[in-house]
Amino acid sequence: MYQVLARKYRPRNFNELVGQNHVSRALSSALERGRLHHAYLFTGTRGVGKTTIARILAKCLNCETGVTSTPCEVCATCKAVNEGRFIDLIEIDAASRTKVEDTRELLDNVPYAPTQGRFKVYLIDEVHMLSTHSFNALLKTLEEPPEHVKFLFATTDPQKLPITVISRCLQFTLRPLAVDEITKHLGAILEKEQINADQDAIWQIAESAQGSLRDALSLTDQAIAYGQGSVHHQDVKEMLGLIDRTIIYDLILAIHQNQREKVSQLLLQFRHQALDVSLVLDQLISTLHELAILQYLPDLSLKYSDEINRKIMQLSKLISAQDLQLYYQIACKGRSDLQLAVTQEQGFEMCVLRLLAFRPLAPNEILVAEPVQQNGQAVVNHQVQQQVQDIAPVSAVQPVEVISQPAMVEPEPEPEPEPEPEPEPEP
Repeated sequence: MYQVLARKYRPRNFNELVGQNHVSRALSSALERGRLHHAYLFTGTRGVGKTTIARILAKCLNCETGVTSTPCEVCATCKAVNEGRFIDLIEIDAASRTKVEDTRELLDNVPYAPTQGRFKVYLIDEVHMLSTHSFNALLKTLEEPPEHVKFLFATTDPQKLPITVISRCLQFTLRPLAVDEITKHLGAILEKEQINADQDAIWQIAESAQGSLRDALSLTDQAIAYGQGSVHHQDVKEMLGLIDRTIIYDLILAIHQNQREKVSQLLLQFRHQALDVSLVLDQLISTLHELAILQYLPDLSLKYSDEINRKIMQLSKLISAQDLQLYYQIACKGRSDLQLAVTQEQGFEMCVLRLLAFRPLAPNEILVAEPVQQNGQAVVNHQVQQQVQDIAPVSAVQPVEVISQPAMVEPEPEPEPEPEPEPEPEP
């Protein structure tokens, strides 16, 4: 029977664990030194290894070779844990057992010694779903459990846990996995499965997983089925309904160069493809952010595929930092106003038009003063546009310096003093 990739390649020891080095290092050191706590709390988003680490820890505690950070994987206990049939590993889904009666029934069995292993391990998944009465019933046993009992808690929402429970546990926060970590792991798995896969397709799956390795493996299973036994970039984009990044780059470049015909063609393309404009705007904002990061802090830039890295590098050299900040601010404001528009398409198109309308001045342009009214009469009757001819060409990457000067208003001439009358001559 076929076994999904997420279960087939679940890590069975700390060496196979992807990422989470801070957790595996701390637990390995505690196991080797014999400094074991009675309660552990693993927190983090979905699919980053909370339950997997808890099962590995249970195996390390009960391996027949002794308490170790490297279980043998061949003894009866290790095999039973891997197959999910170890009687002294009690896995509980707190989402389906929230009542205090369930917790009390669980605690009634705590004093009894383990049947098969060295420790009786209680693994409670999604522990934040327990009721307040259940937590209160658990507190005393959690603080002073028998020596043969270990509690392992896993949750995606630690904020809902009472502080009294958190203070009785050693808490480990698991971080979302980086895109390059997931990409490397997926590539190794697909090589073992002897499945032909494009590197860009693997990278796209890893990015769409948003830090969850389980989601990445599930998407890989789906991509294999969609591509009829192979994983190709175009198939992955069609399967996930993703937007081609090239369109986003073309849109940003057309806006920056004020190519209105090109912008009109791209907007018509969005309409014909019936794309989700909120996703298009999200991708636009993300690209602007990446361009700004690449200009000032290149070490923090994301690791894309070679093709995307080349295009984004070219684009970052064409747009100045001031322009990127302006575009980002307008796009974020348009994203927040998207729900206020009559339709999302209308809100998106108005955002694009705003990006075109509020463009910075070109190096060969100057500001034009508005007419100033004084005493009901127009002092300035017309606007003057002038191109600076003697300025050397300025690179598009350099900031545009705009100098705004106030309009000069000529003061009214003061009336000349009347000459004093000459004295009449005396007769």
